[in-house]
Amino acid sequence: MSEHQIGRREVILAAAAMALVAATKAQSQAEPPIHVVKGRGCECCDAWVDYLREQGFTVTDEVSMGTLLIRFKMDQGIPAKAFSCHTGTVDGYALEGHVPAADIRKLLTERPDAVGLAVPGMPYGSPGMGSGDGRDAHDVLLVRQDGSLEVYTSYPAV
Repeated sequence: MSEHQIGRREVILAAAAMALVAATKAQSQAEPPIHVVKGRGCECCDAWVDYLREQGFTVTDEVSMGTLLIRFKMDQGIPAKAFSCHTGTVDGYALEGHVPAADIRKLLTERPDAVGLAVPGMPYGSPGMGSGDGRDAHDVLLVRQDGSLEVYTSYPAV
């Protein structure tokens, strides 16, 4: 075989590479990027960002402090009773606190008329909170446009 001929092995490897690139591109196109605004030095905020990346999301983040962070939450439509430590935005929705990837994907699929999702406080065992096998019971709340909250998903204690 001359140096200009392409063998069967090269064709197979090229096809596999193209399929991998296409699958990766489809995954990144299927899920819009998430932008997270968090407090400086907050380990659980960093852990949630890492968790989202591990789940296949593209995530950008920035640090904001004090009243600027609170103003950002309020500007997104998150009521004070649903506040947590960080706030994300994805495709027109707000994500307050340690929201699981499965709930984010469900939100993006169902597209309810809502502000977004919130996990108030910092419940142990929610994504980014704690490294053990246990979990405190907690709810992921749907934040409606009028600021009302309803249970979107419940997670029992483990």
